[in-house]
Amino acid sequence: MKKLLMTVAFAAAFGAQADEGMWQPHQLPAMADELKAKGLEIDAKSISKLTEFPMNAVISLGGCTASFVSPKGLVVTNHHCAYGSIQYNSTPENNLLEDGFLAKTFADELPATPGSRIYVTEAVTDVTDKVKAGLADKEGNAFYQGIEAKEKALVAECEAEGGYRCQVYSFHGGLEYYLVKQLEIRDVRLVYNPAASVGKYGGDIDNWMWPRHTGDFSFYRGYVAKDGKPADFSQDNVPYEPKSFLKVSAKGVSDGDFVMVAGYPGRTNRYRTANEVQNQFEWAYPEGKMLRERFIEIIKETAPEGSDERIKYESLIAGLANYAKNFTSMIEFYGKSTMLADRQAGEAELGKWIAQDSERQAKYGKTLAELDSLIAQSQEHQARNIILGYLGYTTMLPTARQLYRLANEKQLDDMAREPGYQERDMTRFKSGMERIDRRYAASVDKAVVFDLLKRYAALPESEHIAALDKVFGIDKNFDAAKLSKTLDKMYANTQLDDQATRLAWMDKSVSDFKASKDPFIQFAVAMYDTDMAEEQKSKQLAGKLMKVRPQYMDAIIAYNKQLGKPVYADANSSLRVTVGHVKGYSPQDGLQAVPFTRLEGILAKDTGVSPFDAPKKQLELIKQKQYGDFYMKSIDSVPVNFLSTLDTTGGNSGSPTLNGRAELVGLLFDGVYESIIGDWGYDPDTNRSIQVDSRYMLWVMKYLDNADNLLEEMEIVH
Repeated sequence: MKKLLMTVAFAAAFGAQADEGMWQPHQLPAMADELKAKGLEIDAKSISKLTEFPMNAVISLGGCTASFVSPKGLVVTNHHCAYGSIQYNSTPENNLLEDGFLAKTFADELPATPGSRIYVTEAVTDVTDKVKAGLADKEGNAFYQGIEAKEKALVAECEAEGGYRCQVYSFHGGLEYYLVKQLEIRDVRLVYNPAASVGKYGGDIDNWMWPRHTGDFSFYRGYVAKDGKPADFSQDNVPYEPKSFLKVSAKGVSDGDFVMVAGYPGRTNRYRTANEVQNQFEWAYPEGKMLRERFIEIIKETAPEGSDERIKYESLIAGLANYAKNFTSMIEFYGKSTMLADRQAGEAELGKWIAQDSERQAKYGKTLAELDSLIAQSQEHQARNIILGYLGYTTMLPTARQLYRLANEKQLDDMAREPGYQERDMTRFKSGMERIDRRYAASVDKAVVFDLLKRYAALPESEHIAALDKVFGIDKNFDAAKLSKTLDKMYANTQLDDQATRLAWMDKSVSDFKASKDPFIQFAVAMYDTDMAEEQKSKQLAGKLMKVRPQYMDAIIAYNKQLGKPVYADANSSLRVTVGHVKGYSPQDGLQAVPFTRLEGILAKDTGVSPFDAPKKQLELIKQKQYGDFYMKSIDSVPVNFLSTLDTTGGNSGSPTLNGRAELVGLLFDGVYESIIGDWGYDPDTNRSIQVDSRYMLWVMKYLDNADNLLEEMEIVH
C-alpha cells in the first residue's frame, strides 16, 4: 500500500474519494444530487428524517446494528451480534451454538442475554449551545465536570416521560454536541440462529478475509407491554409493532450496483495527530495484540473444549481473536504505508495555512502544540495503564470495584453521581451482575489475573501503585508462587460468584463493605481512594483535551471549507449513513477478487472439521444444485457473500445493506484484511466491506432450516 490512505488527516470530506464518509443523516439532503447520480432512488430527504422510512426501521443493539423486517417486531442482525444470547441459552446438553435454534411460535422464543436492548432512534437535537453555555472560563476538571453536568441535565429531561434512553454525543472532538433520544425496548428474545457451522463458517481463520462463505445472520424479536410501551420481560408482553420495516430482496444486487448502509459505527480515528498515530501503531497495537493472544491461550489452556467453562468464554474468545487479528492487520499495513509521513505533512500544511492569516494565527496558532503536549501527558503511564485496563476483561476484581463504587455513589444526590451509577443505570447495572453466571469460571478468571499481575510486578518501581502492591503482596522480591497462593485463597473464599450475593451487595452501605471479610470486597475498599485519585487526574487531563481538540477540528473544518468540502465526523456510535457500490478489488499485484462468492465455495473449503464443517444437509443441497428462487445467473449459483465500497467499521456489524429503493439486500458483517486500517484512513482501492447476501440468508432459511414461519412473516421482494 504505497500510496496515501487519506491525502491528509483533514481531507476526510465528501468528494475527497468516491464512497468515503460516515455521514450524519441531517447532512444528506445537501448531497441529494450526487446520491441520485450514484443510484439512490428514494428521496434523500427521507433518509434525514429519523421517524420515517427507512431510518426508523434501523435500530441499535448497543454495540451492533440491526433492523426491523416484519410488522411484528422481528429483528435481523449478525450471528456474531447475537452470539452472547445464543451462548447464554446454551448448555453442553442443549448447545444452540453448535446445533442452531428456531422458534416455530412466539411462545418458543427465548429470553436474550439479561440486559439486551433494542434502541430505536427517534430524535437527534443539536444541543451544542446548551452544553457549552457558561463554561468558557472553566479549565481542566472543572470544564470536564461542567460538560458532564449539562449532559446529565439534558438526559434527565429527555428521559422524564419514561421508556426512552437518551445520550449526548460529542462530534468533532467536542466542537458540537447532539442529544439522541431512543425508544428502549427491554424485552428482547432470541428467535432464530443457524448453526455455528453456517453462522460462523470459516471461524477465526476466515475472519477479515476474502473470499468468505459465512451465514452471519440471526433473528431477535422485540416485545412491549400490551399498551405498546417498553416493559421488562413478561409472558403477557406482545410483539412490538414498528412504524415501518424493511422489505427483504430475493433479487439482490449485481456487480456495480448502488448500495447504502445505515448503522451505528463505533469509533474511527481519522483526525488523530501524527504523534497519536505513531504511538498507536508502534506501541499500543503491538501490546494489545500480544495481550489478547495470551488471554486466548490462557482460556484454552484452562477450560477444555466442550466444557461448560469453555462455553462461558466462547464469546470472549471470539471477541479477543477478532481484535487480535484486527491489530495484526493494522500493524502490517501501517508498516507498508506512508501514513505517518503523510499525517506529518498534513499537519505542516495546516500550520502553513494558519500562519498565512493573522486572525487564523491568533485563533489556531498554538492549538497543535498544546494538543501534542496533552497527548504526551496521556501516554506517560501507558505501560501500566494497559495492563490494569485489561483487568477489565476479568470478572471478580471489576465486579467488586463496581459494587463498592455504587455504594459510595448512592450517598450522593442522583444528579451528582457518576454516569453509570445513576438510578437510570440500575437496570443495566443489575443485568450486568446477572450475566456473570454465564460468562465466568473461577479457574479462568484467576489464571488471567495471575498473568496480568505478573506483568505488572515486572514494571519499574516508579510505575507501581502502593495500594495494589499491598493487597497482592507485590514488592521488590516478587514471588510468583506467593501471588498464586494469595489468588487461590481469594477465589476460594469469595461469595461474589453467587448471583444472589452480588445483587444483595447493590443495596449495602459503605460501612457494610468496610466490614466485609470477602477478599474481593476488601480489595475494592483498599483500592478506592487510589482509584478516585487516579480518576481525578484523568478527568483533569480530559478536560484540557476537551477544550483543545475542538479547536484543532475547527481549524480542519475551516481549512476544508475554503476548499468547498464538507467534513464528516469520526464515528462515535451514533447513527450514520454511508453509500457505495458492489465492487471487487485487487488485494495484491496479480490478484483480482471478484465481488461475489458462491455456494460451491462452501463445498470447496469444507473439510468436515471446524471451522470448515458445513452441515451435511447443506452440502447435499449444494451438490444437488438446489438453488430455488435465489439463483444468480451471472455467477451460476446462489451468492453467499459480496463486497462493497461502503465506508464502515465496528458497530456497523448487523447493519442492513440497502439498494436504491431501501430494500434489504444483505447484512454487513466484516471488512477485508486490507481495509482494517480504514479506521484511520479510507483507501478507495482496498477499502471493502463484506456482506452476507440476502439471497443466501433466504436460501438457508428455506432449504436448510425450514424457517417457513419467518419467511411468511417477512415481506420478500422477488
